[in-house]
Amino acid sequence: MITELISTFEPITLEQMTGVKLMNRTDTKFVTTTDRLLKLLSLAQQDYYIQEIDGARNLAYDTTYFDTKAFDMYNQHQWGHTNRQKIRFRTYCISGLQFMEVKTKNNHGRTKKKRIEVSDMDIHEQLKSDFLGKHLRYGVDTLQPALNNHFQRITLVNKAKTERLTIDSALHFSNLVSGEQRDMGPLVIIELKRDGLCYSPVLNMLKLLRIQPHGFSKYCMGSALTNAELPVNRFKCKLIEINKILQK
Repeated sequence: MITELISTFEPITLEQMTGVKLMNRTDTKFVTTTDRLLKLLSLAQQDYYIQEIDGARNLAYDTTYFDTKAFDMYNQHQWGHTNRQKIRFRTYCISGLQFMEVKTKNNHGRTKKKRIEVSDMDIHEQLKSDFLGKHLRYGVDTLQPALNNHFQRITLVNKAKTERLTIDSALHFSNLVSGEQRDMGPLVIIELKRDGLCYSPVLNMLKLLRIQPHGFSKYCMGSALTNAELPVNRFKCKLIEINKILQK
């Protein structure tokens, strides 16, 4: 059904998307299910383009997160610290391109992402480029692979090119420390990246469908769901909400 719906959207290429300038960018996440996603896609057909790469519109992503052996990056988030980092290797399955990315969130809530293309996940090999020395606060020798996730992503761009909407479904988590896995079934993560000064067509659609803003870190939520040894104090309410969404 999703495949049929997204085939009706007018496509936009990566080159055309470079014109999407978000000068006063705000990011908002929403959590819902595939049933409501179908309704959202039906409402959005006339107002949005869909990103298309080599004929594909629902693209597979594979991501591996690293953390320290003491899970400092997870704990910084779990404790509510605003000044925090994450490091991940992301593979774009359709092209095979892989990037190492460091995301840094500052005390003002702004997130900056630095990335470099790589050929594998040998984190020690990346020291030769000095990329990690410039952008990561943690020593490489303290890091270990912590969590892998796989998902499908649809990217929509509004006709005015003032916002992007990423829609992630078919989430699957594999914990690389505990060995536990979790298939998230019908859960859907939507992230709206927009120019806060401009009208957003999708906000009214989300409100109509009662899809509420809901923070969701794939690394933290995936880790909390698959590693019983990790503290979840700050995430308890979100985990309860996610289970309620899945039961609807």
